[in-house]
Amino acid sequence: MTLDHGDPGDAPSIPQPTAPVVNPARPSAAEEARTVAAATNIATLASLSEDGGPWASFVTYGLLEGQPVLCVSRMAEHGRNLATDPRASLSVVSPDVPADPLAGTRITLAGVAERPVGDEAAAARAAHLAAVPAAKYYVDYSDFSLWVLRVRRVRWVGGYGRMDSATAEQYLAAAPDPVVPVAARAITHLNDDHADALLSMAQVLGGYPDATEASCERADRYGLDLRVVTPRGVSRTRVGYATPIDSAGELRAATVELTRRSREG
Repeated sequence: MTLDHGDPGDAPSIPQPTAPVVNPARPSAAEEARTVAAATNIATLASLSEDGGPWASFVTYGLLEGQPVLCVSRMAEHGRNLATDPRASLSVVSPDVPADPLAGTRITLAGVAERPVGDEAAAARAAHLAAVPAAKYYVDYSDFSLWVLRVRRVRWVGGYGRMDSATAEQYLAAAPDPVVPVAARAITHLNDDHADALLSMAQVLGGYPDATEASCERADRYGLDLRVVTPRGVSRTRVGYATPIDSAGELRAATVELTRRSREG
């Protein structure tokens, strides 16, 4: 992941690991973007008005093989904009917004909007209705049209200091993470009942032998994000599973294995 921020000056510094992070495996930017796109059905559409000026508007969308499907009216400015200039982008914010919104996850998908035809039109309609059931009341009105955003650029931001880009090919080849959307209960269980195991993971596998507390902030198919408290301050680290998992049902075994490795270490 790239770091796009410069010298923080007098801002508090984040304590760095003092030992190797054993396995920092995490989803790619393309996988992160696909996960965010699949987690919601609302976005901000940026289109170009007739005079060339930018126009941002609230929209709903479905996904057709990762590509957003919009249903917009030509009575709305954004609908007229797409018909005139199909260049557009979507800003999508992950629904689990933290107390500090800028610490949350969001993506930008940029490309060209096209009207689907033939079999793709039927598939696009079904994809939009699956994500936005209320659209059944207006999708067939004569002033509404379906548009598929052909994604050409992807930007993922995972909070402060965590961001990266992906190509269209990488994005379309990736898949949403199967664990992130259903991991909340498991994360709560880890934090409530296994704080000692998380601390051991942070100390032995996460590169923070001086950690005094650790809690899990996220679980995905590759590993856990841990918040670490040390005498030097608060930081975050990563502990990856031995192998990626494909469902929340495998999460318990994966975390048990992490605990075993950390305690043996």
